[in-house]
Amino acid sequence: MKFAVIGAGWAGCAAAVELTRRGKHVTLIEAARTAGGRARRVEHEGHHLDNGQHILLGAYHDSLRLMQTVGITPSQALLRLPLQMRYPPGCDGMEFIAGRLPAPLHLLSALLTSRGLSVGDKLSLARFSSAARWMNWRLDIDCSVAELLERFEQTERLIQLMWRPLCISALNTPPERASARVFLKTLGDSLGAARSCSDMLLPTRDLSALFPDAAINYLEKRGGKAHLGVHVRALNHQAHQWQITGDDFDECFDKVIVATPAYAAQTLLSPLNTALSDTLNFKYEPITTCFLKYDSSVRLASPFFALRDHAESSQWGQFVFDRGQLDTTQAGLLAVVISASTAAVAMGQATLANAVAQQLADVFQRKELATTEWSWVITEKRATFACEPNLRRPPNETALNHLWLAGDYTEGDYPATIEGAVQSGLRAASLALQ
Repeated sequence: MKFAVIGAGWAGCAAAVELTRRGKHVTLIEAARTAGGRARRVEHEGHHLDNGQHILLGAYHDSLRLMQTVGITPSQALLRLPLQMRYPPGCDGMEFIAGRLPAPLHLLSALLTSRGLSVGDKLSLARFSSAARWMNWRLDIDCSVAELLERFEQTERLIQLMWRPLCISALNTPPERASARVFLKTLGDSLGAARSCSDMLLPTRDLSALFPDAAINYLEKRGGKAHLGVHVRALNHQAHQWQITGDDFDECFDKVIVATPAYAAQTLLSPLNTALSDTLNFKYEPITTCFLKYDSSVRLASPFFALRDHAESSQWGQFVFDRGQLDTTQAGLLAVVISASTAAVAMGQATLANAVAQQLADVFQRKELATTEWSWVITEKRATFACEPNLRRPPNETALNHLWLAGDYTEGDYPATIEGAVQSGLRAASLALQ
């Protein structure tokens, strides 16, 4: 049987690798010329950058397993750091770093040795953690993250320094609108599991090279085909097969997995099934990454720091990464991430880049950071769906015979993350194999 996977993002690549591993003939079709979808490589000023700086977690078991399947060694491709929330020393922040102890002692040691938190803050954090463990990190009746934090009497400082940045970075949705159920599940798989699950994994290579490129190589070495730069224009069901028509492409397949973003899948499938198309109608949140290039001697004290964002003061950055500590060829390059960045994007790229550079100069108390050699702002306008309470997400199965969906937006425990996309791709492949 001939299998087609439309979309070479992480979900599509995961599905293609799993089908190939199970001995199936797979054709992978991607509109862009670089695989990876919304977590892919882009090039600028001779650097291989990403269309968004990402952190993976030790809890991403399926992603790590698939990397090994296609020949990527996680220990070489990812910098593993203990769970931490560290702010620059010069700002009114905190330092919370998990110890190298078995769970949950690693979090207890972080709490006892943390800096910048009062006794009340620490008791508040301990109360939340204990209650969440008692609930098995699950919530039967969904609500907003803000409501959940209020219910557990979290202090304002702890919310601002820890819970809010964790919520925005994980769900890309402000706590006032974010799903507490999804947030708790995400915390449970990291904070509530083995110590290694809470580790933060920073890619030391571009996101396409981290898995998608190797996935395509794995596919092609086993007889599969990958078509990059082919935009699929239409799907038609004919004589028990699916005809896929695109740019200089016209071929029939027995089974098809649509692994494009939800909005692209909606456009492709709306002529076939209106009800299915309606389930793909989401609200979206953008993510912006601001790359700032300085002299190669510029280096931060840690590979990444959390930042306090304050829109009224034009301080938009939420995390800053020292790319030079991840890839020595990028010394002097800092990447500042702004999740849920609608208001920041409205400033314009040049104004935003200047504001972010000034923010770094202020919080690190280093005047030279206010002036860059060059800057580049990348905004993924529909980076993730807005992960709101009681959001209904479509299953991988569809009413269309021998056609499945894959993507971080399908039913699952995770928000729109790399692991969520990979798990969806694996589920779709499993269904297609039955």
